[in-house]
Amino acid sequence: MDSRTYKIMSTANNVPLKVTPGHFATNHSHINYYLDMTTLKARQSEAQQAAKALVGMYVYDTVVDTIVCLDGTQIIGAYLAEELTQAGFMSRNAHQTIYIVTPEYNSNSQMIFRENIQPMITGKNIILLMASVTTGKTISKGIECIQYYGGALQGVSAIFSALDEIEGLHINAIFGKRDLPDYEAYDFRECPYCKKGIKLDALVNSFGYSKL
Repeated sequence: MDSRTYKIMSTANNVPLKVTPGHFATNHSHINYYLDMTTLKARQSEAQQAAKALVGMYVYDTVVDTIVCLDGTQIIGAYLAEELTQAGFMSRNAHQTIYIVTPEYNSNSQMIFRENIQPMITGKNIILLMASVTTGKTISKGIECIQYYGGALQGVSAIFSALDEIEGLHINAIFGKRDLPDYEAYDFRECPYCKKGIKLDALVNSFGYSKL
């Protein structure tokens, strides 16, 4: 990874996050930091630490039946379900357990759930889990999808969020702009780096980093 990369730690549960300053392009915007969550999403110990940090952000009377995982956060989602269960969070589904699911995307980039997954969404109390929130567009798609299939959204969680809330919903995030106060996201037409002729360092998405 880039020699500029460094690590920051969360105040709760010592969750590590690798950050690289620069000029990067996502599907929705240009950003000035790349947040590398590879080990958080793939390493057992770090995924569990992240889940422990997130569970403390929910009140104990929250009802959770399903965790909808975006951005490859299924391992964190599984540990979050375990932490919620151990902490005594309620579930109203018949099996008294928490489902961990992820949506598909159709040709119009809309999130969908197949018929075999829909019973885990319809009438269920849901947490939406993401790796990072920059512009809020992906969260909005997730909320729309959950509502379309008749789910009741109980919370939104993320490893990093540049936003505190969206559509009146608070975003429970381990890291935010308090940790990276100069983090910025720009419309590509208004990007100050592009206007100065500074080339992109990489294309980034939930799968990783493609250097240019």
